[in-house]
Amino acid sequence: MKLNERSLAFYATCDSPADNSGFLYKRGERHTAYHRRWFVLKGNMLFYFEERESREPVGVIVLEGCNVELCDSAEDFAFAIRFGGTKSRTYVLAAESQAAMESWVKSLSRASFDYMRLVVRELEKQLQEMRWGLAGGCGGSQESPGAWKTKPSGLEQSRLPALPAIVPKENGCAVWNNALGAEQPPDTSGCGGHDDEGTPRPPPLPPRRRVSHEEAASAGTAVAESPSTFCRLHEQYSREVARLRQDWQQRRRGPRP
Repeated sequence: MKLNERSLAFYATCDSPADNSGFLYKRGERHTAYHRRWFVLKGNMLFYFEERESREPVGVIVLEGCNVELCDSAEDFAFAIRFGGTKSRTYVLAAESQAAMESWVKSLSRASFDYMRLVVRELEKQLQEMRWGLAGGCGGSQESPGAWKTKPSGLEQSRLPALPAIVPKENGCAVWNNALGAEQPPDTSGCGGHDDEGTPRPPPLPPRRRVSHEEAASAGTAVAESPSTFCRLHEQYSREVARLRQDWQQRRRGPRP
């Protein structure tokens, strides 16, 4: 893997939020002594610095294909980052407290893309189950969403009344009660209904709104001004088009001798 040092240094020290940060004791690769380093976890990259105010990281650990587990060490609250392979290095770290160790182990275990892939797959599975559950609640079964919408059988179709192809309308509104002479309870709301002979009455017309003198005057002014405004705009754009056309013809003919 080829990494750009400048890009990594900028990413490690930029203002983007970190998933975890704090001091940890890191055991050396050749010497078994522990050194106190400032660690910053961003995504699947674990940066470590000599000091908290350092501008460039000392190193970076890419947390892919590794396991984070507790280990026995001379230091308390120690854990290890183990990579697969015989020649892979194992990083041994130690926290300053039990709570810090648990926080680091949890955040490092969830930093890889493999873990994120598993989380996304589980969430997709739960979402699909929720959709099936909603569809089953509407249709009375736990089948897939497209399976609960079934067509009625021939016997059921014979029992259902045939609705007319075109619903009758009165005053622009559909009158559903006219179909098949359906009996409806008497309407006491005063909005439409039926008379004594069963003939449907049209709904009452809404009251007309009276226009004030000010609104009528403003509407008349707008109508009167619209033609003159259009004429002015038409003349203005006509002159602009004529000027542009004249300039284009002059450039096409070329400079005069």
